[in-house]
Amino acid sequence: MASRLVDIAKHLNISVSTVSRVINGKDRVSDETREKVLKAIKELNYSPNEIARSLRSRSSKTIGIIVPDISNEFFALLSKGAESVAKNNGYLLILCNSDYDEDMEKEYLEMLTQKQVDGIIIATVCKDEKYFEKILDSSVPTVFVDNLPQIKRNFNFVTIDNEKAAYDLTRYLIEKGYEEIAIITGKLQETSALERLDGWKRAMKEKGLKIHNDFIGIGDFKIESGYKIMKKMLENEKRPKALLAANNKIAYGAIRAIREKGFTVPDDIYVVCFDATDDTGLMSIHPPSIIQPAEKIGEIALDIIIKRLNNKEFKIFDRVILEP
Repeated sequence: MASRLVDIAKHLNISVSTVSRVINGKDRVSDETREKVLKAIKELNYSPNEIARSLRSRSSKTIGIIVPDISNEFFALLSKGAESVAKNNGYLLILCNSDYDEDMEKEYLEMLTQKQVDGIIIATVCKDEKYFEKILDSSVPTVFVDNLPQIKRNFNFVTIDNEKAAYDLTRYLIEKGYEEIAIITGKLQETSALERLDGWKRAMKEKGLKIHNDFIGIGDFKIESGYKIMKKMLENEKRPKALLAANNKIAYGAIRAIREKGFTVPDDIYVVCFDATDDTGLMSIHPPSIIQPAEKIGEIALDIIIKRLNNKEFKIFDRVILEP
């Protein structure tokens, strides 16, 4: 059974406040006393009551992060970047996976709030304006990453220039001679999906290329979505000759549908996407990709939270848009 502060104090015949100063790294304790207390902590199996400590200090030393798909390397790396900064500043990260489910995201936010986390990073999939108002009215520092709320209020965020990234990928295809270019993206309530569609449209219009409605696929950012939408596109009389996939999971699903239909990538349909990386060197298909600086996004988001925790009167909003 774990000991309490009072047990250590009685064991050493010193005051509880002296033991507390040692545990909390305070001054005004002799080296001899400090050494005795630290030795007693080990001998008596002392374990601090983190709940009580957080109530006294009004800090739980934890940061919550909510992402929609932890199996996607982008969100895994983003979380890793946030975790490294949190650890260096003495905080632990609580990672929540919403699985692109709005209700699940809201449940996780409620749970993190109840646990009194010191800050929150969210890659949101919600569209409820009242939900965002509640977050922004809270005293908990919050940073949005990847997908951003479509509201008129100011808020902290870190993302990339999604519109430009999609524009650059589409221009790459056009410069290779492709004109019949399709796009598969996520739900348009998500700014990352909408902006990537806008970038595709801008590049197509700029070159005077026709935009076929059948070449626009709106699904979600999962493999199955890319598979189903591409399968349907290939059933049409006019099929695309190239594809911009709004993320790597969509691309993988689309490539599976293309190959099942008897076509090859890139010879029959040239595929480009976001974040298709292969650290193993074993993949036979290498779609040209825009790579997002995922770890850097996580690091900056956590830095913003630390800055606000250290200066609660800081009123300027951080709006960080990185180059892909």
